[in-house]
Amino acid sequence: MAKTADISTQHTARVLGINFFQGTPEEAVEQVLQGGLTVAPSGPNLADMDRMPAYRQAVLSADTAVLDSGFLVLCWKTLHGEQLSRLSGLLLLETMLANVTQLKRMSQLWVMPTEESLQRTKDYLARLGLEVSDEQFYVAPHYAEGAVSDEALQRKVEAQRPDLIMVNVAGGKQEVLGHWLLQQLNYRPAVICTGAAIAFKTGEQANIPKWGDRLFLGWLLRIISDPSRYLGRYWRARRLWKLIKRYGAEPPPENA
Repeated sequence: MAKTADISTQHTARVLGINFFQGTPEEAVEQVLQGGLTVAPSGPNLADMDRMPAYRQAVLSADTAVLDSGFLVLCWKTLHGEQLSRLSGLLLLETMLANVTQLKRMSQLWVMPTEESLQRTKDYLARLGLEVSDEQFYVAPHYAEGAVSDEALQRKVEAQRPDLIMVNVAGGKQEVLGHWLLQQLNYRPAVICTGAAIAFKTGEQANIPKWGDRLFLGWLLRIISDPSRYLGRYWRARRLWKLIKRYGAEPPPENA
């Protein structure tokens, strides 16, 4: 699925070596559905990108990166004086799901973290008018940190050859999995890594209202909903300031 020239040349902003998409949500959806790897890196994972070689390689080589991290936007504005346009993974997903007619024309595979997530997502998509069969879902095993691979998933993809692969597992691992998968295949589907975004829509995680997402408060609402799970994670994101201050547009070296 080759990208058309007018979309692939949309303005991007380069931060830490990643070319973040700066168009509208509709333009982003048009681009990502043409194929390749799409990532929405979180602030906590970006803060450790130099310490995670496989993750670093995945996000740097992604075909499309949407700027999900409000903290990154704040850091860049403060340190470099430029206001970047944020496009969260949640908004990307919502924009994509708003066009059910388009999605019905695409064969799909949804990679989920648990059976519960599978059923919730299947029910939610059905309410939108998008009927996805059990065969179009895959429950991922628990992936270890580092280089992620999944030969069972690869076989399923090769057998079904879906146009669209939605990867909804943990951030830091899903990007590596998507990157690895595309390297194994002899065709180029759209592999979209939006992680827990679908869980906000299905009710599996606390809902983030549009105003909360727009005001960069998704992190705070997640902490309030489950402080033991998210407080430490978002506290670690403060290291992102150091990386942006030191490296700016350039990728930090491994183990910086």
